[in-house]
Amino acid sequence: MMASFNAGSRKHPRSRGRTWSRTGPDRATLAVVGLVCAVAGFFVLGIVLGPAAIVCGRLAMGRTRAGSRPVPAVVALVLGVIDTVLAIIWLAGAASPGYGMF
Repeated sequence: MMASFNAGSRKHPRSRGRTWSRTGPDRATLAVVGLVCAVAGFFVLGIVLGPAAIVCGRLAMGRTRAGSRPVPAVVALVLGVIDTVLAIIWLAGAASPGYGMF
């Protein structure tokens, strides 16, 4: 009896090829992590958590420019940008001489 080429090479169908696919819960998880980073960044360490939210939101949206995008990923991206801009303004105000922000 002749053995086929791929017989027994992969015992489990999800063992290597599809484990790290970008279509499953990875995008949803990244979107939620980005959303949590963005909301937490408004209260503490906005200069660090804002860019982290931007990166997580962008990775959660995927590589396509057209088509539907997940809402939590877009919200994480927008809040991350707002958070980063506010942190830069706050740092610029804290570094300038005087008592207030301006």
